Amino acid sequence: MAGNSRRPGAIRKAGSKKGPRVGTGGHRRKALEGKGPTPKAEDRVYHPAHKRKVEAEKRKATEQRTAGARKGVVRGTRRPTAGAEVVAGRNAVLEALRTDVPVSAVHLASRIDHDDRTREILELASTRGVQLLEVSRTELDHLTEGSVHQGVAAQVPPYEYADVEDLLDAADEAGQPPLLVALDGVTDPRNLGAVLRSAGAFGAHGVIVPSRRSAGVTASAWKTSAGAAARVPVARVTNLSRTLTELKKSGLFVVGLDAGGDSEVHELAFATDPVVLVVGSEGKGLSRLVRETCDAVASIPISSDVESLNAGVAAGITLYEVAQARRTPSAR
Repeated sequence: MAGNSRRPGAIRKAGSKKGPRVGTGGHRRKALEGKGPTPKAEDRVYHPAHKRKVEAEKRKATEQRTAGARKGVVRGTRRPTAGAEVVAGRNAVLEALRTDVPVSAVHLASRIDHDDRTREILELASTRGVQLLEVSRTELDHLTEGSVHQGVAAQVPPYEYADVEDLLDAADEAGQPPLLVALDGVTDPRNLGAVLRSAGAFGAHGVIVPSRRSAGVTASAWKTSAGAAARVPVARVTNLSRTLTELKKSGLFVVGLDAGGDSEVHELAFATDPVVLVVGSEGKGLSRLVRETCDAVASIPISSDVESLNAGVAAGITLYEVAQARRTPSAR
């Protein structure tokens, strides 16, 4: 009967030698050992909740690794100024920061999935003091004009070109005869970057480019120059042949590089004098007016199996020959 405390089996009968005792689960050595409370779902390795917990911990660890770099991230978009360039894509932005391209702002999509590239972008941008802006993907699409940006874009300010007089002043301050490089019809910014790199390596005082039908100093040129664009000034002129004529009046010799020249570059007669080396485009070479302005035309001897060298290679070879001649002027 319910509630009957005297029901058989509940307790031992009074007067038993061992005395009355409650329970049927056993006692002392015969007692049953329980397994304890049931573990939480997230602690059971086979349960989906455990997998969600592990993934959440990984995300938290990733956020902690980039927390220091993300301190300077602010919301908003910085519109490019006139002449500015936008570099889109994780690899392109990372390479621009690695090669010291003068990036003014880095735009990051909100809720971006971070990887090693974006983490390095954040670290480099923070180290260099570049402004970090968090924007929506729609704003990034508009900023990059529909390019594939992978959630990252960088803004590069317009390059500040020098005047031709600035190049001559740099040579005067160095106490050296001017050594300039002029590009005629070179439209590939990577060739311009290669010329800047050679110019920096062999002591040229500057590079001259026309304002039309010619490559300018873009992010691509910066990257190819490996930082030389920050050290070698570039002057932009309206009319290249007219500028060369004015330089001749200032006492500089103008030497063009073209196939079928009067001499070879290792025999360059004006190497130790104030000189402007004019490099034409691959294939077309020097334009007619520029060629007529030159005091001499030199060529680089190459195998007959190769039609021509690109501007970057041609400029590098010739600048090396000029540098060698200036180190040992008595040998000429």
